[in-house]
Amino acid sequence: MNETYTHGLGGQDSRRRIQEASPVKNIQRPPAEILYKAELQKLKKQDKGEKPPGWCLSLKAVRAFILGDEALGIEPKFVGHPSTVDRAMVTLATQRGLILVGEPGTAKSLLSELLAAAVSGCSTHTIQGGASVTEDHIRYSWNYALLVSQGPSRESLVPAPVYRAMESGHIVRFEEITRCPLEVQDTLLSLLSDRVMAIPELSGEEGMLFARPGFNLIATANTRDRGVNEMSAALKRRLNFESVFPIADFDTEFQLVKRESEKLLKESGVPKGVPEDMLEILVTTFRELRSGQTREGAALSPFSTVLSTAEAVSVAHSAGVRSWFLRGETVNAEDIVHGLDGAATKDDPEDRKRLRAYLEQTVRQRGEAPWKALYEARHHLS
Repeated sequence: MNETYTHGLGGQDSRRRIQEASPVKNIQRPPAEILYKAELQKLKKQDKGEKPPGWCLSLKAVRAFILGDEALGIEPKFVGHPSTVDRAMVTLATQRGLILVGEPGTAKSLLSELLAAAVSGCSTHTIQGGASVTEDHIRYSWNYALLVSQGPSRESLVPAPVYRAMESGHIVRFEEITRCPLEVQDTLLSLLSDRVMAIPELSGEEGMLFARPGFNLIATANTRDRGVNEMSAALKRRLNFESVFPIADFDTEFQLVKRESEKLLKESGVPKGVPEDMLEILVTTFRELRSGQTREGAALSPFSTVLSTAEAVSVAHSAGVRSWFLRGETVNAEDIVHGLDGAATKDDPEDRKRLRAYLEQTVRQRGEAPWKALYEARHHLS
């Protein structure tokens, strides 16, 4: 993906050029503001609500964009409790940052992107957390050729995502913030408190960047990484924490996996979705292995890997691709087993034993035809 998408763009003109030069059909993964451009324009045109300073839409319109509005023809994009979205919006309308916390695969990043796209019209001011992230990736760095030849100047400064977001009054997204070293996380302290970035290398007005209305931060952190680089108490005080939970209802998760896998399969050139009977055993398997309990009430050994809804969508997608491009057929139980092998058995050999035990013991006892087919395909587990 072009570096512009990774670090974000400042200003309406820049975003317009990207949209004109990069049609959705030529982008593997369009940002939300391009993918849902028509919906955002419709909401903006009909939006009569009061907007917080710097926002593109009112809170009611942002809510409709994320959770859907059947009357307006806006499709739901995030499956979760509406109060989660409401609290997140209210936080962003204040001068406190927001951090979304939950298990991997619970759509924290998706919610972050949707909020940024609806609030700012731009979701690409993004920092991907990791051990290699430095302060330069957050604030700014320098074009050293210009720095040597001209000295410190605005022309030789290379803005990073937070700089661009403050300059344009947009939301900045910090993915997996707890994967960054503590001292890097604390770079955000003064930015969130004072809403100003000091640039000591520059003099005069250029030496201070004041955040414009609309600037704020959305961070994400998954519970599996908490404790890797625990956040300081000072940074926690500047953030509102919002938990994002796995989908509790089977029907809701089934429909989500069905909708998203069909969308991905269509993008991959596969004309047919996963048959509903195969999709049902896939979602049921994920839910049972995730919860550690079968539908009959028997206990299962817990898996070390995260069996999220996002992983279920990925398995349905890979099964559809495998069946179509290798055999020219729709998905069968063999494809599901191959997909489960890759999703449920990552770096812990014991997980493969647990999956094999599930197929040979729990699945064996079920009399429905799809479950019998899954049991017969168990030997495809590597």
